[in-house]
This record gives sequence, C-alpha cells and structure tokens, in this order.
Amino acid sequence: MRDATVAVRTTAVLWTVGVTAVLAGMPFVVRERLPDRLATHWGLGSEVADGSMPLWAASLVPALLWLVTAAGATVPLLRARATAARPWTAAVLLPTGIVLAGSQAAVVRANLDRADWREARQPGAWIVVVLVAAVLAAVAAWFVATRRTTAEGGTGSPDSGAPALRIPDDRRVAWFSRTVNPWMQLVAAVTGLVAVGILVAAVGGLADPGGLWAAFAACAVASLSCALFSSVQARVSERGLEVSFGPLGWPTRRWAPGDIDAARAETRGPAQVGGWGYRVSGLGTTVMLRAGECLVIRPRGRRADFAVSVDDARRGAALLNALRTDRSA
Repeated sequence: MRDATVAVRTTAVLWTVGVTAVLAGMPFVVRERLPDRLATHWGLGSEVADGSMPLWAASLVPALLWLVTAAGATVPLLRARATAARPWTAAVLLPTGIVLAGSQAAVVRANLDRADWREARQPGAWIVVVLVAAVLAAVAAWFVATRRTTAEGGTGSPDSGAPALRIPDDRRVAWFSRTVNPWMQLVAAVTGLVAVGILVAAVGGLADPGGLWAAFAACAVASLSCALFSSVQARVSERGLEVSFGPLGWPTRRWAPGDIDAARAETRGPAQVGGWGYRVSGLGTTVMLRAGECLVIRPRGRRADFAVSVDDARRGAALLNALRTDRSA
C-alpha cells in the first residue's frame, strides 16, 4: 500500500512538471517563427482572432494556471488518506493537462510563420480533437483509479498462516495481494511524457516530423511496456489463482484449483531470475517487481514453476493448497 501511494505521488509530480515544461517552453522553442504578439483568443464561430498576448505572457499564463490547478488537485495526496483522493486527483490532473497542453499547441500552430497575430486563424478541428482526448482520458483515469482503490481496500482472507488450511463448508474465502514497482512507474511516466512532447511537436508542425516518428514509437513502446509490468495483482478464490498486470488489470493469467499441483512461498531476487519484470529463467516464469517473498505454483503437467512477487505469499499458497485438496477430495 505504501509503495502504491509513493508511486501515485511520484506520477502526479512528474505529470505536473512535464506539463508545466511543455506549456512554458513550447512558444520559446519556435519563437523565431512567431510574431511579437500571439493570437490567443477567437470569438465563437469566428476564424478571426480578437485577443492577443506577448510571447512571454502566452508562455507563463497557461503554466501558472496549470500549476494552481495541479497544486489544488495534489494536496489530498499528501494527506494520510491519499488512496481515497486518487480517483478525483487523476480525473482532474490528466484531462486538464491534456486540454492546456493541446490548447497551447493549437495557439502556437495558429501563429506559426505569421507576420502579425491578426493573421492567425482559429484552429477549430484541433480544439475538438483535444477536448475529445481529454474526455476519454478523464474516463480512463477515473476507471483505473477507482479500480485500484477498490482492489487495495482488501478482501476477506483465512485466519491462519499455515501452509495448508481447512475451509469450512459454509465459508467463502478470498486472498488478494498487489505489488507496485515505483521505479518502473517512474520510467513509464518519463518516457510517456517524452512521447507526448514528441507527438505534439510533430503534429503541431513545431519540428520536422520526418525524424520524430521513430523516437515517438520507441518512447511510447517503452512507456507502455514499463506501465504494463510495473504492477501486478494476485487473487486466490474458489476459482483458483488469477494474476493480472498493469493499472487496467490486463493481461491476466488464470489457473483453476485442479490445474495446480502445488503452491508454496519462496524467497527470490532479480539476480536469480534474470532481472526485473516478466522473466523466464531456469526457475521457470517469474514476475519480479521486488526482491523477497514470492507466491510459487507448479501448474499440472508442467516441469516449470510460475512465481509472482507479492506480499503475504505464504497465506495465498496455503489457501490454494486447501482449495486444491477440496477439489480432489
């Protein structure tokens, strides 16, 4: 739980810093191609600009507006009950940053290579795309944050930490554990911000897109890969073991109780399995997000184990063994 909270706070800070840099720096990067004053406002339904700002103000005003918004949204994360604040914070920070960064890119694009700000035309299509992206991001952020909060709230678990358990006939049991690697989330956030910056520069015409698409693809793939394997959730219930990856809980691997020969807890480190993330080695397949206790199963009919680095693995293994015994009885 503590690692998850640290990761959320780190991601929020990185997003805040990254968006601030984009808002403040974008006009200055191409200042030689911009007029002294930038068109910043267009009347409803009109393509002719009716408001402008000097370049420094067009850079700093959106950045200050964003910092004020971000500060108000991240304050709850610094309090003790940061988990309850995640959905609201995510649903504010992500779409607001997209709207402001997209609007700044639209303003810069509209003024690019104009001799006078009055020549800039309203980037209507660009604004529509930005708003749609912001709405989708808000929905996705709320879904991910609420899903993680619900999962981390805890579920019922057996009372004994023994390697095997006896489950009463009138009881339903479940065990849940989640592990987060904040460093992998940090890499995902940084490479994701770089990918967004490259995309804005390429689509907005701020740089020659010819050499940018390869860099964008590399950063996007790195960000998605690190985000996907930066967290793992393991759940044991009457249906068996379910291991899911990433903030969306996808992809997922499942084993029914009858598909497992045995389960145990074992201590492993990244040096034993070949590194961090999803690793295949002589020990079998290991989802290694932190060194220490792992839940290890031997799938029926296979010689290789599957292991996942989660807390309280001994209890999860005990419940799996109990479920397996009940099914075979």
